[in-house]
Amino acid sequence: MEVVMIVVSLALLVTIAYKGFSVILFAPVCALVAASMAEYHLLPAYTDLFMGKAVVFVKSFFPIFLLGAVFGKVMEETGMARSIAEFVIQKLGKDKAILSVMMVCIILAYGGVSVYVAVFAIYPFAASIFREANIPKRLIPAVFAYV
Repeated sequence: MEVVMIVVSLALLVTIAYKGFSVILFAPVCALVAASMAEYHLLPAYTDLFMGKAVVFVKSFFPIFLLGAVFGKVMEETGMARSIAEFVIQKLGKDKAILSVMMVCIILAYGGVSVYVAVFAIYPFAASIFREANIPKRLIPAVFAYV
């Protein structure tokens, strides 16, 4: 029964994210929903289970995210990511925005750049390409997840 409640709260979180609300703000709320439906005591479930696991996640992956953001900013400032993105868009065309963003991510990933770093480097270009193609920006993470 607990698995069903977890799936329900995860579906709620996905729906909230799809509507454009912040996942960072609503993840604890959905965790509390799952805990309340599983008849846990809410405060211990929040402080011990949710926050404990969140701290382990941040502790494990913070260096990757931090260095990825720095390297992505370096790639953005030096123009390396822009030149790769412009080359791919020129070859594929703006009407194939999703495929263009995927190809840029694939090129960077096979070039030795971590996918976490590629996300930081490519997001500004993906946002502008999607805006020009009238594709919602909320679909950009799906393109990154495909790679």
